[in-house]
Amino acid sequence: MKRSLGFAAAVVLLLGAAAAVWWQARDGEAPGYRTAPVEQGRLEAAVAAAGTVRPVVQVSVGSQISGQIKELLADFNTEVKQGQLIARIDPQSFEYQVRQARADVDAARAQVLQAEANVAAAQAAVSRARLDADNAQRDMLRKQDLLDQQFISPAEFDTARNTAGTLAEQLKATQAQLAVARAQAASAQAAVKQREASLAQAAINLERTEIRSPVDGVVIKRSVDVGQTVAASLQAPELFILARNLADMQVEVSIDEADIGRVRADQPVSFTVDAFPGRSYEGRVGAVRKSATVANNVVTYTVVVAFSNAGAQLLPGMTANVRIVTDVRENVVKLPNAALRVRLAGVEEPPAPAGSPRTAPADVAAGQARDPSRADRPAGDGTGRGRVYVLGDDGKPRAVAVRLGIGDGSMTELLGGGLQPGQPVIVGTVGSSPVAAPRPRGPRAPF
Repeated sequence: MKRSLGFAAAVVLLLGAAAAVWWQARDGEAPGYRTAPVEQGRLEAAVAAAGTVRPVVQVSVGSQISGQIKELLADFNTEVKQGQLIARIDPQSFEYQVRQARADVDAARAQVLQAEANVAAAQAAVSRARLDADNAQRDMLRKQDLLDQQFISPAEFDTARNTAGTLAEQLKATQAQLAVARAQAASAQAAVKQREASLAQAAINLERTEIRSPVDGVVIKRSVDVGQTVAASLQAPELFILARNLADMQVEVSIDEADIGRVRADQPVSFTVDAFPGRSYEGRVGAVRKSATVANNVVTYTVVVAFSNAGAQLLPGMTANVRIVTDVRENVVKLPNAALRVRLAGVEEPPAPAGSPRTAPADVAAGQARDPSRADRPAGDGTGRGRVYVLGDDGKPRAVAVRLGIGDGSMTELLGGGLQPGQPVIVGTVGSSPVAAPRPRGPRAPF
């Protein structure tokens, strides 16, 4: 019995000693840290955002006149040609307007004929008055000679002189009447032009009852039905929306102001749509629009991505999850972003690496590389700063200050800090939840 108790006590002492040795070895080798190696290879910096698939040319077809839709000759997905009749507004009231305008033109032309006849009568009256005035003038001159020879009395000469003056004034009056008649004729001719213009306007309105396609394309929206009344007042009511060409389309992407400085024309773009999961489409940045959009104090800019829609597979209005490659670097040293987010208490702060700027952002000064959500957009000129931890020769963590370049959301380029490819860096502790790679920041980022 005593031997059994002694044997049990010896076993307990051996187990306790083994546990103490194991615990000391665990503290010395620091096996509680998870590590990942520094890598070397290709790195792509990208901006991720969501956009909308749209036709390159999208035309809204409206009506310049008010009326009731009498006939529809196009529907959704109808392919139309330029000039093709696609709808008709009831033309009856406009036909009557044309008839009335044509009658007004005929009446105005009749007024012109009457005015021209008045001009002719006034010209005849002027001719008669001129003849009478000339005869009275010659008679006065003859009587002047007779008076000088004392063949007639002065009273008779005065009568002849008065008659000549009266007829001269009558000539002036008839000439004025002729001018009035000519003015009336010109007014009648102007009225004819006015009525002709009204007739042309009525004819144009009648022609506008036929709604025709302005371009070759496909109807992607129809907003009216037969019997519906459209009212054109300050703006033309929308009847159809036509997509000019569904083979060449574009994606309009809203990019955050923090990322827009990295986007340039002709950068490669890849995107996916929910309708075709697992398939990626390629395009290029076509333009960066300079007009800003402000919503909830968030400033965004629209980037147009051009792509070829072979077979018209993608439809207008689809949501595209876009990834714009802003920079590509080959054979660079890179480290996991998770290493930049690790924070260990009780570890001495590292000195700044050679070539680092004297000042740093507040988050760097506080001991963190950058906001992990912004790890995919470090400064490409090497001004980004961070801190990682490595295990020293004694198995204890040691802080190392590093300079950072571009990032792709999971890895960040290492520009300085003395770390070599293959060297392990601490990315977490045993038992802690793995740190997921950050999602690139942007409006409704899909990744």
